[in-house]
Amino acid sequence: MTVPARAQDFTDSILEAPIPDESELTAGVRIEPGKSYGFFTDTTVCIGCKACEVACKEWNNLPADDVGLTGDSYDNTGALSANTWRHVNFVERSGENGVRENSQTPFQSGWLMMSDVCKHCHNAPCLEACPTGAIFKTEFDTVVVQQDVCNGCGYCVPACPFGVVDISLLDGKAHKCTLCYDRLKGGLEPACAKACPTNSIQFGEMDDLVERAHKRVDELHERGVEGARLYGAPGEPGATGDLVHLNAFFLLTDRPEVYNLPPAPTRPSNRVAPSLTAGLLSMAGFALLAVAAFAARRGSEA
Repeated sequence: MTVPARAQDFTDSILEAPIPDESELTAGVRIEPGKSYGFFTDTTVCIGCKACEVACKEWNNLPADDVGLTGDSYDNTGALSANTWRHVNFVERSGENGVRENSQTPFQSGWLMMSDVCKHCHNAPCLEACPTGAIFKTEFDTVVVQQDVCNGCGYCVPACPFGVVDISLLDGKAHKCTLCYDRLKGGLEPACAKACPTNSIQFGEMDDLVERAHKRVDELHERGVEGARLYGAPGEPGATGDLVHLNAFFLLTDRPEVYNLPPAPTRPSNRVAPSLTAGLLSMAGFALLAVAAFAARRGSEA
């Protein structure tokens, strides 16, 4: 990415005050209320360094989860949680003869890596399920949980089709990624994107990110990476079930299920009317059966 000319105005290592609109220097975008911002994560350049995880925990002062290896992979965090808002998936692909076969292309890894995060859905199911208004849409089109308003009911947890929202055992409140809401208000790029050394996590305005993502897919297809695809961008898998689009979307090289992503997520609220209708029809059916049985019994007694 080209370094903006403004960077020449701040060449010292130690500055007297924060840089105004610093995101222009680090991400090439000025953050303005009323515009839609998000993440485009290009998994093809993720190296699994976990710098995003560390930056997220440091900035948000999040405690560590279980420290140690899980025994399933090199992953030591396992999944997103109330204390882990960024999680790097390590997926080891199996060949025809098993995971350890030696038929791979020379110098190519059998690992798929993806830095997972809250998707900040355009139509956020967690927001719809919250009875207290603790979850809200910000002026940057992101989704945030206010812990001082959250009552810990947990309705948002099953409502999320991606399994992101979690209830903390420390305070009993719901927690998830805020897309660094506090940093955005200060004109700063989110901590995870700023810390990513390969630019796998790209922050910016949604329209620009989607255009950039499609160009990247076309580039990969030209290079012979036929499996390259977008997940969560408008009109793509992951943006299904009336979610419209995800403000944190991904470029994948395999099926979404391989990355532990649902192939066709939906809003639970879309299933309320059909479920209620089915329940009422079942009750009506049982009532008719009861009436028929009572009438038959009366007829036999007569």
